[in-house]
Amino acid sequence: MTMIKKLSTIATALATSISLSHAAPLHFPANKEVEKKKKIVFLIGDHEYKSERSMPIMANILAERHGFDCYAIFSTNDKGKISPSANNMEGLEALKDADLMVTYNRFRCLPDEQMQHIVDYLATGKPIIGIRTSTHAFNYDRNRESKFAKYSYDYKGEDYPGGFGKQVLGETWIGHWGKKHKESSRGIVAPDQKDHPIAKGIKDGEIWGTTDVYEVKLPLTEGCTPIILGQVVNGMKFDSPALADKKPESKNHKDRKNSPMMPVSWTYQRPVGEKGRVFTTTIGGERGGVCEFDRAAMRKLFVNAAYWTLNLEDKIPDNANVTPTFKIEENPFKAGADPAEALKAAYAK
Repeated sequence: MTMIKKLSTIATALATSISLSHAAPLHFPANKEVEKKKKIVFLIGDHEYKSERSMPIMANILAERHGFDCYAIFSTNDKGKISPSANNMEGLEALKDADLMVTYNRFRCLPDEQMQHIVDYLATGKPIIGIRTSTHAFNYDRNRESKFAKYSYDYKGEDYPGGFGKQVLGETWIGHWGKKHKESSRGIVAPDQKDHPIAKGIKDGEIWGTTDVYEVKLPLTEGCTPIILGQVVNGMKFDSPALADKKPESKNHKDRKNSPMMPVSWTYQRPVGEKGRVFTTTIGGERGGVCEFDRAAMRKLFVNAAYWTLNLEDKIPDNANVTPTFKIEENPFKAGADPAEALKAAYAK
């Protein structure tokens, strides 16, 4: 695609996004030269780990570098501005013909008419990627009378135990395994999954971040396959050493946090509808100004997972291009920003 054609395509997408109401999802059009004819919809609404900054970058990479047609839907306030804590996600109708849903949400309690679009997508059994806090994407404490209350992370009913996290992603929120702000996380490829398509081009230790390892119940839900294990790191730097076992012979796992390591990325296949593939990663946040998606290996993990969930693993590049076409350090997507204006600013750089 020539530069003129590319700019024309972007300009058209921007004009469409800006001319529509705030309910219109942001469109990251597929690069026609590498088009995959697959639609990916991002649901972005976490108020702790800056998903509003990282997910547009991944949508850009998947669209520009890999030819996926991407749409981003943010939690927004009544003025249409990005508001990570708002229980409002307009434009979810875009899920109706989506091929893949990416969710990075935390404790959402959406209006029933909005949640219905998500539930309708789940019923199809199509593929899903869930990131970090999506194990506890929904919390209906404030609206237990909602017909969607069972999607709460802490739902105890026998019809849907563990809510969305457990039933859709393979695990719900349990707790922090590493100490917040003291013990960072290092990704280690599971020994028996070195050749898994999602791990392609990723070496042990290349994935690292200042967020802590999440606890999961071992073994994981039947049908889950750990791909990346989370090594608890004794410190907040990339080269900090692994946390040593306090009591190597103890039967209490908390005395030996890295023996065994908790899975932080795994695959799952839901026994629903099309029985689409699921990829969950609990690493992938931002803390202290350090974002895990700033590291190429984390972006590669995500890109590989997108291909895999869409049954395109045979098309995963040996060394996937994960460089965004706008500068990460000048990312205009942030709380309080108008999504359409942020998109325009990102592509203008």
